[in-house]
Amino acid sequence: MFMTHIAIPIVYKPVSIVSRIMSISLSGIIVNMSSGAGRFGFPGSSVYVSTKFAVEGFSESIAYELEPFGIKIFLVEPGAIRTNFFNGMVVGKKSQDPNSPYSQMMQNVARGFEHILEGGSSADVVAKVVLNAVTTENPSLRHLAGKDAETWMREKSSMSDAEFYTKDERTNEVELSGPGQHLKPQNIYS
Repeated sequence: MFMTHIAIPIVYKPVSIVSRIMSISLSGIIVNMSSGAGRFGFPGSSVYVSTKFAVEGFSESIAYELEPFGIKIFLVEPGAIRTNFFNGMVVGKKSQDPNSPYSQMMQNVARGFEHILEGGSSADVVAKVVLNAVTTENPSLRHLAGKDAETWMREKSSMSDAEFYTKDERTNEVELSGPGQHLKPQNIYS
């Protein structure tokens, strides 16, 4: 819950200040760093995912509001990027308790994140996406960064919610090696 309360003020305050300055000159570019997780949820990361959904909605809304002032908004949506990001993750103590109903899921999620990170992109991929976004004449609002994010979004857009959230389920246990592999048998769309 804590992250949910601080995410928008951290994005909103700087954007509010900078957009006032840019509106005077009738030009400017604001790049907000989101995540592929701003477009789909996955187990074990609900707080993180919800903050990224908030960044997405905020950015899309202000894109409309600031466009008349010549200010462009871009969202960069990286997938797994090989940085120290995963080293800083904090897992709730209660979910790690062997008696917790979430214990097995969280162990599987941790293994899944390790697997995802092995195939992650370098930070250079994100830098190139940002550079392309700010130098392209008529760019779109959203810019995916990384082959995994591109694959997940292609799957998400070509499948129903039920298909996406049950893709590649191989066992009755909780698995995570990417957004298509989720909870079973308590699947949210079954």
